[in-house]
Amino acid sequence: MEYLSLLPGRLTTSMAAMATGKQPATIRDWVRRGILTRCGGTPKRPIYRLDDVMAAQEAAKPSRPGQRAA
Repeated sequence: MEYLSLLPGRLTTSMAAMATGKQPATIRDWVRRGILTRCGGTPKRPIYRLDDVMAAQEAAKPSRPGQRAA
């Protein structure tokens, strides 16, 4: 269940995924890797700032050995 009302500029995980064209798992991975931080919500239903999501999309992602080039 999504939040019924959010402050302007705030996104849920699924909304952040739609805004970036990524999967929700990618958004959660960015959080796990420290590229994106939550600004509220609950542990199961986090909220993100739109500006932070857009910055995370543009951020250089650390590469891992053996990772395919995008």
